[in-house]
Amino acid sequence: MDIAARILTKALTWQALGLISMTGIGYLFTGSFAAGGRIALVTTTLGFISYFLHELAWRKIGWGRQA
Repeated sequence: MDIAARILTKALTWQALGLISMTGIGYLFTGSFAAGGRIALVTTTLGFISYFLHELAWRKIGWGRQA
């Protein structure tokens, strides 16, 4: 079972990668790194919260785990 600190670390590293890629995608669509960065920041924040809560919920579900 993962502890909360591990889940938090996984979520942070995943979202850092997402922030970088979304900034690039935002730039391609808007032509502005500032606008792309703002889009990426919002989506990264929402994605981080969703991922963390999702992991915590699945931590309580025993289905598919082997001892």
